[in-house]
Amino acid sequence: MAAALPYGRLSAFYLVFFAVLGVLGPYWGPYLKSLGYEAAQIGTLIGLLHATKLIAPNLWGWVADRLGRRMGVIRFACVAAALGFAGVFVAEGFLAMAGVILAFSFFWNATLSQFEANTLSHLGAQSHRYPRIRLWGTVGFMVAVLAVGEGIDVLGAGIVPAVLLGLFITLSGISLSVPEAPANGGDRAGPGLWAVLRQPKVLGLFGACFLLQASHGPFYAFYSIYLQDAGYSGTAIGLLWAVALLAEIAVFLLMPRWLPRFGHRRLLIIAMLLAVVRWVMVGLFPEQVPLQAFAQLFHAATYGVYHAAAISMVDRYFTGALQGRGQALYSSLTFGAGVAVGSFLAGALWDVIGGASTFVLAAGLGLAAALLAHHTLPRPGARALSGA
Repeated sequence: MAAALPYGRLSAFYLVFFAVLGVLGPYWGPYLKSLGYEAAQIGTLIGLLHATKLIAPNLWGWVADRLGRRMGVIRFACVAAALGFAGVFVAEGFLAMAGVILAFSFFWNATLSQFEANTLSHLGAQSHRYPRIRLWGTVGFMVAVLAVGEGIDVLGAGIVPAVLLGLFITLSGISLSVPEAPANGGDRAGPGLWAVLRQPKVLGLFGACFLLQASHGPFYAFYSIYLQDAGYSGTAIGLLWAVALLAEIAVFLLMPRWLPRFGHRRLLIIAMLLAVVRWVMVGLFPEQVPLQAFAQLFHAATYGVYHAAAISMVDRYFTGALQGRGQALYSSLTFGAGVAVGSFLAGALWDVIGGASTFVLAAGLGLAAALLAHHTLPRPGARALSGA
């Protein structure tokens, strides 16, 4: 008899994990500024959080696959991240803070891809139910953004590290309650990593996902600044971000029905095409509040639909002993390298060609992603390239 799905424990992990991101993303920069760091130093310190994402998921994914114990690696990484982050309370100076960030993020960035693999192993053939679990991460992010923002207004930015440490400790505790998923039937003697990576459908998937996340670089780095320059208040900007998160929650509720009905390939390409429309609206019509709100609704597609479809396809292509490394590669190449490259290019171009043109170029990356996916991902039922 199959074990019952630990829905509550899986959802709780996502809730707290993304609550951490809901504090780190919006408020780590202001906290560093309150300590007296200059803009260039703040940019470097935040960049280090993403830099370790290029290495950590793959290294720890290899360890997890070799040991066959993903949750063991996740628990160790959560505790190590909490201990590493505690150094922020005694770090003095730029180099010390950089060391703390490198230490905790090296372990922190190891956890999500392995937990995704564990979640999908628990789901097995019911991977279309993944969005119902993952949506709690979006809830956690939103609650953290609103609660910590209110707390900073009352108590100041000094509360940020204490809140983060509390969340890290909570996450460590939750990880102890999440069971290891049974093996999904993969064969350790099956195809090697390079044999899988050489497949056109796998190269095409990773390439398209990289391009789509690169198109998000200008958004993550400059969207709030772009709106500020257009005269938006902080409250208005926050509400626009909330619109995106609410749309993301809604689509995660619908994806369990959409994935079996429309298929992974079709949904992925549609999401990439909608990214083209989104970035054009964001770039060319910053003063039009209704259009900006409408564009934020597209986050449901460019993140929610995209991620649910992509992660399920990665789970199909990388099976058995390769599952953890497949999720790690996806995380590193997309949310690591993709966002980093897009942010770097946006920073280099922003003052040269302006915000509007930068977002139009981002739309071009979204179109390139859709075209690559269309030409490389097999249609359902294709005999030569099964598993789509």
